[in-house]
Amino acid sequence: MDALTLLKTDHDKVKRLLHELESTTERGVKTREELFATIKGELTLHEVIEEEIFYPELKAHPKAEDIVLEAFEEHHVVDVLMGELEALDVSDETWGAKALVMKENIEHHIGEEEGEMFTAARRVFDREELDDLGQRMEARKVAAGREMGIPVASRS
Repeated sequence: MDALTLLKTDHDKVKRLLHELESTTERGVKTREELFATIKGELTLHEVIEEEIFYPELKAHPKAEDIVLEAFEEHHVVDVLMGELEALDVSDETWGAKALVMKENIEHHIGEEEGEMFTAARRVFDREELDDLGQRMEARKVAAGREMGIPVASRS
């Protein structure tokens, strides 16, 4: 799987999970807790492969540097929001609003990545490089999942 396909697959999964999370209520404590834990795991592994492999490779190309720097900052904002959500009880009246802000930030980030960043990546990497990046990212995702105790769905 090439790097962009891998990232897009992750994005689609996270968007689906975020949509499910948005429809939960303060009474759906167990569902909220489970969905949030799944989203946190998915995003953690996704950030690892982007920040350790994809972003540094793309940032090496001057025309893509600004896009990558912004993406790192967007990850930071989501990490802060996730930390705040983790510290709150899911039944807290502010939890849903904060989760919505997180969802909107993630969706904005995904939109920019799949637009401007993917376009830049297609310009600077050839097919073979994208395939190589994808293989490295997939292997790192599996290893990071093992290291952090986060289950990684196998891809066929």
